[in-house]
Amino acid sequence: MNWPMIARATLMAFAMKFAATEAAEKRWIHPKCSLLPSDKSGPFVVLGDGRLMIVETNTVLTTSDDGRTWSEPRPIATEPGPGLPHGGISGHNRSPLIKTRNGVIIMVYYDRQSRKWGWDNDKKAPAPDCHSETWAIRSLDDGKTWVDRQKIGDGATCITSIIQTRTGRVVVPIQPLLQNPGRWGQYTCVTDDDGKTWQRGNLIDLGGHGNHDGAIEATLAELRDGRALMLLRTNLDQFWAAYSNDGRYWRELRPSGIDASAAPGHLLRLTSGRLALVWNRLYREGKSNHATWGGDCNWSERPASSQRQELSIAFSEDDARTWSKPVVIVRHPSAVCYPNLFERRPGELWITTGWSPRPALCLRLNENDFAGR
Repeated sequence: MNWPMIARATLMAFAMKFAATEAAEKRWIHPKCSLLPSDKSGPFVVLGDGRLMIVETNTVLTTSDDGRTWSEPRPIATEPGPGLPHGGISGHNRSPLIKTRNGVIIMVYYDRQSRKWGWDNDKKAPAPDCHSETWAIRSLDDGKTWVDRQKIGDGATCITSIIQTRTGRVVVPIQPLLQNPGRWGQYTCVTDDDGKTWQRGNLIDLGGHGNHDGAIEATLAELRDGRALMLLRTNLDQFWAAYSNDGRYWRELRPSGIDASAAPGHLLRLTSGRLALVWNRLYREGKSNHATWGGDCNWSERPASSQRQELSIAFSEDDARTWSKPVVIVRHPSAVCYPNLFERRPGELWITTGWSPRPALCLRLNENDFAGR
């Protein structure tokens, strides 16, 4: 996520601190996981001929050999902004992609040219001219050309998830900056015509105070009964869960019971019918506490776990009512976080990171090696 410079400096300071205290450790990867052949972190879509496609910055790249080699980048848009497409960069700030059942590829991103950010640590408040816009663009021909570039929302800085429901509706969570006190909220934008037009839903506000506080970086999945589930990053020691009958209006909100540090997770409905969740748990395995950040109303109103050194996976057979015992799949002495989960083939899961480490850590695992444990 492209946080403001001051927040990025704070993140780096914390990362250096934790890296120093754990310098004796080395990266560990679960023996049933394997490294992917490249550090391209997606998100990935499967094209009609079986190739994989990603978007990096304002370009499209494809691979026909599961990432061993990549095509030369091909520009998406050559005309000037506003709303110049930007898919992010592997290992940092990726924009969500989806290929709908009608074969339309949609990307949602924020406009990096018009974005303004500032945070006043003395006033514990965002600068008055803070501004960011969320845009969408789509391709009808497997990424060769792109059309219908349009602004769909205001105030977003990080978008981490996108889904299509059984009705054909595409749902994407957007993160607006809220004021007095400064914090983040969440709402969704939806499209029923493969990204040609969009509608906005209602605001979810969990309160808080700080440039990393509030309802942050949601991840989505559709439940078997047709409802949509949203898991929200918080500073409250667990994800909060929101439920919607249509993906647009969210009228049920409660603690999820899934312990989590101040970091996002990623949900995915698998071909098997299970839900998979990859995330940073509240504490490291076998521990009952962890260093915190925040509590100053600049980062956050209350101290929150900074545990980003272990990434875990769990599965649900009953639509997130219960989960399998979490399994740590990777440990890293500094951080391993902002995961993206992709099912390359039925039961073959790719897990890539999107903030740290850099270059991205890109893993492959088999669902049946971990599910039901």
